[in-house]
Amino acid sequence: MDDRPPIDLIMPVFNECGNIERALRELAEKAPIPKRLIVVYDFDDDDTLPVLDRLAPEFPWVTRTKNVLGRGVLNAIRSGIAAATSDVVIITMADLSDDVAIIPKMVAKLRDEGFDIVCASRYMKGGRHIGGPWLKKAMSRTAGVSLHHLTGIPTHDATNAFRAYRREVLTAIPIESTGGFEYTLELTAKAYAAGYRITEVPSTWTDRVAGASRFELRKWLPKYLKWYLYACMKRLPN
Repeated sequence: MDDRPPIDLIMPVFNECGNIERALRELAEKAPIPKRLIVVYDFDDDDTLPVLDRLAPEFPWVTRTKNVLGRGVLNAIRSGIAAATSDVVIITMADLSDDVAIIPKMVAKLRDEGFDIVCASRYMKGGRHIGGPWLKKAMSRTAGVSLHHLTGIPTHDATNAFRAYRREVLTAIPIESTGGFEYTLELTAKAYAAGYRITEVPSTWTDRVAGASRFELRKWLPKYLKWYLYACMKRLPN
């Protein structure tokens, strides 16, 4: 894959000074393919930025863009998508939770096997979910596995934000979500209903060890429910 165009990775950050250096080193070591990392930040005083400045000579494939669409992870991801130019776009977090070693496999599924979305799956055979609040884990597992069986969506983990997309999917499907990470369930449901090819690869998710999670279950749960019901109503006929 080394002679192919670099992939684009989008990484929203919010005061990730405790994680960002290790995150870059893990990407360099575990995903040794041509890549550009687009770090998206909300404000100029974000403590991630001085660390990026210090590491810039060592990681020339890291770029940054400011989120000017409005603060929050969803708008940061939108800003990253707007800045992406590669045929392959992967969204990953800076909190060291994502299993970045599977990135080459995800890219191969898109470029060599013709899939449009590749989901990192904690809940398929071989996947794992380590740590984190038990309620959040139970709900995400129940949502992903039940949607797979009820609708035929070809992933057991429709809510995991760590995934690879053909860029054309991200430009063709408008994101209507207004909360945060429920956009992943929205994109999964809409893409499946539109006939895009979706697959999954097993992944290990590990709860963050530094910094604070911005996941707000009570606030976002109704928004997840909206797209869960959409997926059930839009399921493809057998």
